[in-house]
Amino acid sequence: MVALPLTSAPATATPSLFPLASIHTYQERPGQTTFRSKQSLRDRTDRSWQIILFKRYQAGSLQGLYLRLVGFPGLVSLDSQKPITIATGASAQWQAQPALDPQTQSLPGNAGQYDMAATLADLTGDTPLQIEIPLAGGSVAQLVVPPFAVHEWRELNGQSPEAQSPETQSPT
Repeated sequence: MVALPLTSAPATATPSLFPLASIHTYQERPGQTTFRSKQSLRDRTDRSWQIILFKRYQAGSLQGLYLRLVGFPGLVSLDSQKPITIATGASAQWQAQPALDPQTQSLPGNAGQYDMAATLADLTGDTPLQIEIPLAGGSVAQLVVPPFAVHEWRELNGQSPEAQSPETQSPT
């Protein structure tokens, strides 16, 4: 017979409320590091989107922190000249301006990219985010980013090449 302890595990052994982080680190070329978080979400009308938050360092200097939104080709066309609105509900709201990273010349009509540096600098919790994406023709797509993804975004925001050790870097 095996005896099991009747005491509960210490609070530090509580499992995480969030899935394992899927922040990927890419050494794209010597001196260039990119950190990326990628999620697949559905908007309020059940259209599928890829949500990619990334930041890139060149020679140790931050080039930018961007959110790329990619809808299914043929189903959505973004108005990529207008900012997206990001809100935590009634308590906080930001606008992220359209911005391409230095290595991206253009994006197809079903994709847009936005500067997220100011938004993530202000974001203090893992509250779900509501994103309104302006579409061509004047309509808007609405996405809800769940708390686990917001948590991952906040973790990615804290990443830097100096903070990475060889053991913690993801394979390319």
